[in-house]
Amino acid sequence: MTTVIPAQAHLHLRADATYPFDARGVAKRFRHAAIIGALDALQRGEAMEFINDHDPLPLLDQLRSRYGDRIDWAYLEREPRMVRIRFSKKG
Repeated sequence: MTTVIPAQAHLHLRADATYPFDARGVAKRFRHAAIIGALDALQRGEAMEFINDHDPLPLLDQLRSRYGDRIDWAYLEREPRMVRIRFSKKG
């Protein structure tokens, strides 16, 4: 038996989704492009939990310039070798 979920229900389930992005597994020369691609792919209301091995201050400046106030972020953890940031696309 197959259950069919109406399209609106499926969209509702994704509206507050948070997707992990562990940058530690991405080669350093590709990180900024990969992160920007991931943020571009987010739908309004979705979020990405970014994990990195250092505080990405140059990246945050780049994102501020690119997205302005369309993306929010907040540190979840900010240690010397472990940084977690929650990025969310404003609805």
